[in-house]
Amino acid sequence: MSNTAYEINLQTIAAIASEKEEENDHFLRSLRHHDGAVLDEMSNRVFQGVNAVVDCTACGNCCKTLIVNITPPEIERLAVFMNMTEEDLREKYIEESMAGNCFINSVPCHFLSGTSCSIYTERFTECRDFPHLHKPGFRERFLGTLLHYPSCPIIFNTVEVMKRELKFIE
Repeated sequence: MSNTAYEINLQTIAAIASEKEEENDHFLRSLRHHDGAVLDEMSNRVFQGVNAVVDCTACGNCCKTLIVNITPPEIERLAVFMNMTEEDLREKYIEESMAGNCFINSVPCHFLSGTSCSIYTERFTECRDFPHLHKPGFRERFLGTLLHYPSCPIIFNTVEVMKRELKFIE
């Protein structure tokens, strides 16, 4: 896969992911033998390359499948952006757990319009950071990353490039 030949078809990715479940399980275990800092640098570098080519706003699959946690300051900022009271925004779009954690109350996300975010400039931190491949701790978070491997073209392609770079597959 050169940087212009990434797989972006969600059905193809899901089918390949199904075929590669055992391979990915072995890859997960193999990561224990690699330095975490090296993996962090690699995942960030590969992610940046994939992300530059694969337009996540053309997919929006994460917005169709994930529950997004949000913070009170994000709720406040969104209420201003949407010209709503915070109370009305919470009533219409937000759920709060007994522990006080807030999250969007709908999957798919209320703010998904086609494959794009209708509040993109004010999107939540979790949305901005997904798929978290630029963050430290890649090895420790990889099991969670694999959960999205069949449904996120950026994760799928980043993992496949990393497998080759680490000589896990040819």
